[in-house]
Amino acid sequence: MKVSILQFPGTNCEYDTQYAFEKLGAQTEIVWHKTTSIPQNTDLLVVAGGFSYGDYLRSGAIAKFSPIMAAVQEYASKGGKILGICNGFQVLTEVGLLPGALKRNEGLHFISKYHHLKVENNNNIFLKELNNNDIVNIPIAHHDGNYYINEDGLANLEKHEQILLRYTDKNGTIKNPNGSVASIAGVCNKERNVFGLMPHPERAMEAILGSDDGIKMLQGFLVS
Repeated sequence: MKVSILQFPGTNCEYDTQYAFEKLGAQTEIVWHKTTSIPQNTDLLVVAGGFSYGDYLRSGAIAKFSPIMAAVQEYASKGGKILGICNGFQVLTEVGLLPGALKRNEGLHFISKYHHLKVENNNNIFLKELNNNDIVNIPIAHHDGNYYINEDGLANLEKHEQILLRYTDKNGTIKNPNGSVASIAGVCNKERNVFGLMPHPERAMEAILGSDDGIKMLQGFLVS
């Protein structure tokens, strides 16, 4: 499997992402944002975490104008699989490939810690190796992770089973760290080929470092 990983000025999770997917047996390639095409034979395109363009204006707002983004939108329109992690999620909402927006955390502080998530919907390639209501422990590290969508948009997400993950405690009870609407931590598009989440599964690949729950999350893309 070929995984291509986008890199913008300010991206800082591309090598963690590369390590995670290579650990799972994938071939990877890091793609600079000034490139105008997606590498051939790409099976999954990852928009990695970090602070693209220093989060000036707002997170992901400048990255959406990078030369590579026209190719990203075309890739998505043809059914190509895309995963946006943290800043990558922010970029995908800014460009309109995912619904909603990411705002400043409710407490106005940067949050960096492990946090439990409940799998809300596994009827997609991303989370198919997990079961609904499974609890995973995944790091979060963000300042603008407060997911917002209006009431009609939230109803649509619920109707089409696009809510992937919610922030909870270890028992699955809602525990919202940043003010996200409905405690949402990750969503997908209606076509289920574009995915975004604020937590970092690529940082949860080694039990000795705190958790290896990210393995089953990312493994879904590699298991046919």
